[in-house]
Amino acid sequence: MIKIFRVISFLEGTSYILLLFVAVPLKYYADNPQLVKLLGMPHGLLFVTYVIMSIINSRLFKWSASKTFQILIASLLPFGTYYIDRKYFRN
Repeated sequence: MIKIFRVISFLEGTSYILLLFVAVPLKYYADNPQLVKLLGMPHGLLFVTYVIMSIINSRLFKWSASKTFQILIASLLPFGTYYIDRKYFRN
C-alpha cells in the first residue's frame, strides 16, 4: 500500500508543479489555456486519490495525528509531496 501511495504522491506533486510553474504562466502570459485544461483533471483526480490514500494509510499504519496532518498539508505546497516522501517513506 505504501508503494502505491508513493507513486500517487510523486504523480500528484509533479502534476501540481507542472500546473503552477508551466500551465498557469502559459495561460496568463501567452494566452494559452490548453495546458491547464489538459493537466487540470488528472491533477484533481490525483489530489483526491492522495488525500483518500493518506487517510486510509493513517488508519492502517496507525500514524499520529501530527504525521497525518503533515502528509495532508504537503499536498497543498509545491514540492511538499517530495519532502514527505523523503522524510517518511524513503528507506
